[in-house]
Amino acid sequence: MSITELDKQYIAHTYNRFPVEFTHGKGSVLYGTDGKEYIDLGSGIGVTSLGISPDGWINAVTEQIMKLQHTSNLYYTEPDALLAKTLCERTGYKKVFFSNSGAEANECAIKAARKYAAQTKNSEHYTIVTLNNSFHGRTLTTLAATGQPKFHENFQPLTPGFVHATAESIYELEAITAKYKVAAFMIECIQGEGGVVPLDPEYVHELFDFAKYHDILTIVDEVQTGNGRTGKLYSYMNYGLQPDIITTAKGLAGGLPIGATLLNEKLQDVFEYGDHGSTFGGNPVSCAAANYVMSQITDELMADVAKKGEIIKKELTGAPGIESVTGLGLMVGVKTTRPVSDVVKECLQNGVLCLTAAHGILRLLPALNIPEELLIKALGVIKDVCAKQ
Repeated sequence: MSITELDKQYIAHTYNRFPVEFTHGKGSVLYGTDGKEYIDLGSGIGVTSLGISPDGWINAVTEQIMKLQHTSNLYYTEPDALLAKTLCERTGYKKVFFSNSGAEANECAIKAARKYAAQTKNSEHYTIVTLNNSFHGRTLTTLAATGQPKFHENFQPLTPGFVHATAESIYELEAITAKYKVAAFMIECIQGEGGVVPLDPEYVHELFDFAKYHDILTIVDEVQTGNGRTGKLYSYMNYGLQPDIITTAKGLAGGLPIGATLLNEKLQDVFEYGDHGSTFGGNPVSCAAANYVMSQITDELMADVAKKGEIIKKELTGAPGIESVTGLGLMVGVKTTRPVSDVVKECLQNGVLCLTAAHGILRLLPALNIPEELLIKALGVIKDVCAKQ
């Protein structure tokens, strides 16, 4: 049986895969069994942040695997302690909890917020307010947090205690906090799965001011926007604000599973022994990979990310068949005249990998270090495909 046939017979039918099987790659180029080369503008949905198999990343991972691949959190290991130190020093947060995915990182943030609110107010203050059009994960709890009803179908009842507000409406937040006992506001600065929609800075500042006045925690989900994706280490830094909690995953380890929840000074001791845990969280191999990735996220790389983001906008804005371009850095959403599914399919046929997002958006998440000439070549393919009628 072929790989495709084995996949269809033995793997749960949760993924509508494209008709291509990849065998290897390097940097921002992947190679398929069809003998073709593909320019990668999706980076595994924002995961392979430094491209496929970068040499330094391979060395860091291989070196750690040769030492030990796992010990559990019953013991100390160097990679996770060094990663926690780096994350805290570069963000100003005080403590980190490591897990394996963005959904787990968000679950940890929700638990931290609810416990803190119960300690400082009372146990009735458990409501988490998120935004319509948001996406926070696929576990039952993070689905409940997600402000897109299409993800809720078939999985009721979801975890209670979540209310969704309309982005840009501070008055709605006021009404919600008058009705519910709120523990935290949880937002994405750029709603990625929701269509690559940046939140208005004025609204975000109003939300943070409102939260501070009412002693409500703020959580920013940096699962997709974090680790250099927007031209800053984390997207909240573009807004000049400091949330109480941030969560991240995806690109942090450059291709290995990891999640992280960062807690500020007032939440640093909210968890006690036994309150939370993760068997694989802080895995030394994933942390070694993340330590390498963090070492590469320099001011120079961030400036280059911002520059390439502007190149994308310049090349695509106003091009035939393109209605609008949104996003920040190398997290870009493109509204196309043609159905986005057709655009992605034809880009694939022409050797360029793209993603989609809600509301018919073409989503681009190339590696942070994609060569400029390769990026421009791929954008040329996108423009040609979009221009077809």
